[in-house]
Amino acid sequence: MNGFSLTLKQRAEALWRSILWHPFVQGIGKGTLPKDRYEFFLRQDYLYLIEFSRMFTVLAAKAVRLADMAYLAKLLDLTLNTEMDLHRKTCAELGISPESLEKTQPTLVTQAYTDFLVKTAYVEPLAGGLAALLPCAWGYVVIGKELKAGGVPQDPHYKAWIETYASKEFEEVTDWMRTRLDAFAVHAPEGEKALWHELFQTSSRYEWLFFEMAWTKETGWPKDQAPRKR
Repeated sequence: MNGFSLTLKQRAEALWRSILWHPFVQGIGKGTLPKDRYEFFLRQDYLYLIEFSRMFTVLAAKAVRLADMAYLAKLLDLTLNTEMDLHRKTCAELGISPESLEKTQPTLVTQAYTDFLVKTAYVEPLAGGLAALLPCAWGYVVIGKELKAGGVPQDPHYKAWIETYASKEFEEVTDWMRTRLDAFAVHAPEGEKALWHELFQTSSRYEWLFFEMAWTKETGWPKDQAPRKR
């Protein structure tokens, strides 16, 4: 699939490669990632997916085409009832209770990334929201497929993670987002496309920061303060 979305990815290629070769990502692929770092990641990603879902509801309300509204509702269901179920199931197997998971506080990176996404959903039209969403949706498919091509690890948690994001279901989500953004870009002025590039690039940077945060287990907050719970 060629088009505007591919151009966005090509411009961010160096950053995307650094994400793929990040020790956290490679640790999942090799099955060597320490479980405490994975648990840290799962807790923060669970919070991220809540706001990710919120973004779908806002963009669905902005959709002009009924077909777009319907697909965004499908993505909301996929996130809430498939992707987040994987997190809840894995956390339970790792000894993290539902109560403990729900009480997780966001790190500075999680808070900043999700605030950026939700703000974009409210401020920008559907196309801008898709540009901001793509690095997460598309990036995880790229990671999943690349890691699976190298052979899945025996660890059942990391194997499930890889196979989930390498699945046809998640690839179809990415294809839909790319197709719609490419269609919007056909008649969009250059200034608007430049903005979409910045949104895509910002989310790509946050994706790297998210994996780095999980690798270092750094909250980012001053030690004597805690973030306010939503």
